[in-house]
Amino acid sequence: MKLRSCLRVATMCGMLLVCRLATLEADSYDVLTEPQVAVKMRDGVVLRANVFRPKAEGRFPVLLERTPYNKEGESKFPAKAAARGYVVVIQDCRGRFASQGEWTPFKNEAQDGYDTIEWAARLPYSNGKVGLIGSSYMGATQMLAAVSQPPHLAGLLPEFTASDYHDGWVYQGGAFELWFNLTWTGRHLAADTLKRWYEKHTNIEDSVGKLPLSGYSLPGLELTEAVLAPYYREWIDHPSYDSFWKQLSIEERYDRIDVPAYHTGGWYDIFLRGTLRNYIGIETKGGSESARHGQHLLIGPWAHGPYGGKSSPLSFGLPTGYYAWEGREELLFRWYDHVLKGVDNGIEHDKPVKIFVMGENQWREEDSWPLARARTTPYYLNSGGRANTEGGDGILLTSLPQDSPPDRFIYDPADPVPTVGGALCCAGDFVAGAFDQNPVEKRVDVLVYSTPAFTENVEVTGPITLDLYVSSTARDTDFTGKLVDVWPNGFAQNLADGILRARYRNSRQEPELLELGRVYEVTVDLGATSNVFLKGHRLRLEVSSSNFPRFDRNLNTGEDAGKTSQWLKSTNTIYHDRRRPSALVLPIEPR
Repeated sequence: MKLRSCLRVATMCGMLLVCRLATLEADSYDVLTEPQVAVKMRDGVVLRANVFRPKAEGRFPVLLERTPYNKEGESKFPAKAAARGYVVVIQDCRGRFASQGEWTPFKNEAQDGYDTIEWAARLPYSNGKVGLIGSSYMGATQMLAAVSQPPHLAGLLPEFTASDYHDGWVYQGGAFELWFNLTWTGRHLAADTLKRWYEKHTNIEDSVGKLPLSGYSLPGLELTEAVLAPYYREWIDHPSYDSFWKQLSIEERYDRIDVPAYHTGGWYDIFLRGTLRNYIGIETKGGSESARHGQHLLIGPWAHGPYGGKSSPLSFGLPTGYYAWEGREELLFRWYDHVLKGVDNGIEHDKPVKIFVMGENQWREEDSWPLARARTTPYYLNSGGRANTEGGDGILLTSLPQDSPPDRFIYDPADPVPTVGGALCCAGDFVAGAFDQNPVEKRVDVLVYSTPAFTENVEVTGPITLDLYVSSTARDTDFTGKLVDVWPNGFAQNLADGILRARYRNSRQEPELLELGRVYEVTVDLGATSNVFLKGHRLRLEVSSSNFPRFDRNLNTGEDAGKTSQWLKSTNTIYHDRRRPSALVLPIEPR
């Protein structure tokens, strides 16, 4: 039946937007569900999809999600979207659950995405316009399909996803994303792989007559990653950015993406860097004017998901996990009502960037990312040579330091600095988000540099880098940095962090080992944030050489970490004098 409704655009997750009210015709349909629909790929492999569609004559736009996590777990949203006049297709990726073929992350998503989009556009009840939906890996299936340029793809809505599957998914700054890679492959992907392996290799009928009974055994009880996740070994075998990774890169093919996209992410999300790069990359290099001028970005204070039994002590007044984000469906329908249905709901007139500013805990609209008005401001490291621990003498200066002795610490791979919050995924005791860093700052292998308490509010919004002058007694080692907001009560809130494997200081394609004792200038990417350091708060930087188990430990030997278990201690030195001015480089918002 026909309903008249007001499209609410004034609030989204409590966000104040440009206030427009629009009326439109909204259809409410009964829903038909077609389970396990076969979709044949160009190589003959059959993938299975569940289709939800309006029980009505006519043609409707398609929303497509391609998932490795079992399409049978999704029915509530597809039914809601079908009732609103969309055809919704939820498909198992190749080699997953009901779909045929062999599963390898990323490998087949471009061509399978292309084939499925064009199949969906030809459905008798489709109007030929297809929009992609989904978060995390389902965001990767969107981006990889988009670079294959299917003619009937009309829009993207990638949530919490990456731009490069080498730097920003499997590795970061040359370090292996250990916790994510283990939990994602071991807990989220391996179960279905194991089930399929047993179905293929175990024949119960051949064993029922076997004597003695003790001779019966289940094969594969000592399965390794070679069976459950063969790609995991491939990832370890390709630590550098080589042809293995380049064929999958989104960043190298932004010019092939020719449709508008609405990118969403979180300040504590593991894929924040990719979300920001995708927005900037398509905006500047997209393959069509509609793509370049049709990019939108929304970043909230969220992590990647509410995994584990713990949660951040800070909620910022909003749900911390993106699954709890109450505005997701509202944003999706508003975006695709416009892109796929042509509804004039004002979204095309919104400012393209919406960010949540932590500290003040307010939403704000912006004309661009990064903010054009932000002032690049170095905060120089300084000390009397004893910056170890938060009780040391490390300080941050806005003017060049005078000559001062360097800071040193011993990095022992057998006793790495533990991960406490931050951009984590995907299960277990290590949980993403904002946590008190005081336990970390008590370690002597962590250098701590702080400002005095601010006498007025100071806002940091944008990308953050750490320029260091370093030396090491090892042929290879890591350098880490973490931006922290220290509250008057002592709570030390992590905001952003990063890591650099020293051998990749000049190139992630061509590693170069260190010369012992030589001083190098290196840059550590700390990602991005938006935070107001309130009056009475202090800005702090932590510098060390490990963040474990989020990242693997550098064993300091210079050997490939995937092929050795030998390790050495190293003495790592940070220089900060007028000739070698190490600095935390921040985008300061004028106020």
